[in-house]
Amino acid sequence: MADAILTLNCGSSSIKFALFEKADPLRRIAHGQIEGLGTAPHFQAFDTSGALLTENRWQSGTHETFFRALLSWIEQHLGNDRLVATGHRIVHGGDEFIAPCVLTQPVLVKLKELERLAPLHQPHNLAAVKAVARLRPDLAQVGCFDTAFHQTMTPVVRRYGLPRDLEHTGIRRYGFHGLSYEFIASQLKELAPQCADGRILIAHLGNGASLCALHNGRSADTSMGFSTLDGLLMGTRCGALDPGVVLYLLRQGLNASALEDLLYLRSGLLGVSGISSDMRTLLGSDDPRAIEAIDLFVFRAAREAAALAMTMGGIDGVVFTAGIGEKSAKIRRRVCEQLSWLGLSLDGEANTRNSFEINASSSRIKAWVIPTDEELVIARHAIGLLD
Repeated sequence: MADAILTLNCGSSSIKFALFEKADPLRRIAHGQIEGLGTAPHFQAFDTSGALLTENRWQSGTHETFFRALLSWIEQHLGNDRLVATGHRIVHGGDEFIAPCVLTQPVLVKLKELERLAPLHQPHNLAAVKAVARLRPDLAQVGCFDTAFHQTMTPVVRRYGLPRDLEHTGIRRYGFHGLSYEFIASQLKELAPQCADGRILIAHLGNGASLCALHNGRSADTSMGFSTLDGLLMGTRCGALDPGVVLYLLRQGLNASALEDLLYLRSGLLGVSGISSDMRTLLGSDDPRAIEAIDLFVFRAAREAAALAMTMGGIDGVVFTAGIGEKSAKIRRRVCEQLSWLGLSLDGEANTRNSFEINASSSRIKAWVIPTDEELVIARHAIGLLD
């Protein structure tokens, strides 16, 4: 009989999961999602080859309805094996939670207090923990925090130019996508050990996008700050924005809810193009608005990359990861062209093939494509805490 670990990444409209068998190394045995929460819930699970294992649809339901179905299916799928732990992606750990931890009741009370810093994400992360606790009270649960990886940033990198008493209330730069960056840092040690301790720019480019300056294997800086709105242009998020724009919109009559909807859900690639938040759709379009949205995405990525190069005193390597970074040779090429002044050039054929190493032999900077795996990071932490 083998033990198994479930990982959960829960948002407002979806529950994504992966199932691992405890082994050395950990072995992924299934993954899937429940999408359309609040509209038309749809449950799908797949094996490692991508074959559909099960599917279900509901007209409506609560989080508990969906988690009951998910946990029941998992236990049936495991047969004689045993589910021993659930690991959760939790967006915000604040200043206190700088490493994974077991999710006890006192911990959950403190994490709830952090909902004020991540009101669109943290409540959904914690709702999943509570639902699992009600349905399987004896199942161990572990929290892994997206902000934790960036705790190595220095105070000058973390600080805003605001009155110091506001910093004491939690207003500072935190950074996100930390689980992805942690995985890439570990992969570099295995795949490119001669470069892993250098000055590495990691480009996590997806519907949510950010950059990380990785120096000596630790986060030195990142493009996201206080919230997941900051930095790069994203699928529906605006990225870095002059706060004067927010003041102007407030004076024009928008309230906080309307601003939240505008900046998180109606901006970014979708807002600029007026067509789609999906980079694949925009790349396949000849509409001038789609072209302009792509141009802005590339420009902002290159500009933020140059800023992070300053933090590290240069760049020795670039890693592309996440949906766009892993799959779009055209976006990788265009970003690297914008950074050619740093000595970065690509091997066009290797880039088109999505090879691991895509830099030209003459390039002064290495470039790699490395698929990220946040679920594996969560599973590893769960095992590490419970063994």
